[in-house]
Formats: sequence, structure tokens, C-alpha cells
Amino acid sequence: MSFLVLKAYLKLIQFDRYLSRGSFSALYTKVRDYPISGNGTNSDDVVRLCSAMDSACIWYWKQVLCLQRSAAAVCFLKQHGVPAQLVIGAQQTPFKAHAWVEVEGRVIGDKAYVPDVFHVLARS
Repeated sequence: MSFLVLKAYLKLIQFDRYLSRGSFSALYTKVRDYPISGNGTNSDDVVRLCSAMDSACIWYWKQVLCLQRSAAAVCFLKQHGVPAQLVIGAQQTPFKAHAWVEVEGRVIGDKAYVPDVFHVLARS
């Protein structure tokens, strides 16, 4: 397991703890206020970071749901200088909610059409 995958895995654990305590507001605040470190990265770095998060999700001991993954990914990306945002959306019929990551208005690590399917409720 590479160092980046390990760091992504630890982010998944961190946000799993928020969700297991039912602390959605604490999770959302943590993501919103997480500082962007470093000087930014290029698109190759974003792909590499997202790939590390994907691998961490595969190795995680239980199913990783979209909110946990997206919150962890946003903070992981911010930690590496990427101005990522957590986006939470819902559709009315049938009711479904979903969380995803955007960088400069582009969906990262999910289907590009997600914003067309879900009405955005919150963006951090």
C-alpha cells in the first residue's frame, strides 16, 4: 500500500468516525473549514490523488458510502493544495441523496452528469 493510499485510508477512518457518531454538522463544518495547503497541483496530481482515494475505498474494511468518501476526498485534495468542494444533492422522485466532489466546477471521481441528476442542496 503506497503512502498516499495510506493517507487516504486514514481520512476515510476520520470521516467514518463522524458518521458513526451521527455528527453530520461536525463533518460538514470540518470539510468546509479545512484549509487548503501547499501551492496547488496540476491535473496529473489530482488524478493520482483520486486514484489513491479509490484504492483506499477498495481496501476499507466496510462499504464506503458517498458522503464519507466525498468528505474524505475533499479534505485529502485540500491537504495537497487542490481547492476541492463537497457537494450534496438530492432528487425528489424517487427520493435519493448523493454527495460528490468538484474542483473548479468539474465533478471529480464520479459521473460527470451527477449535477444534472441531483438538485444541489449544499456546497462547501
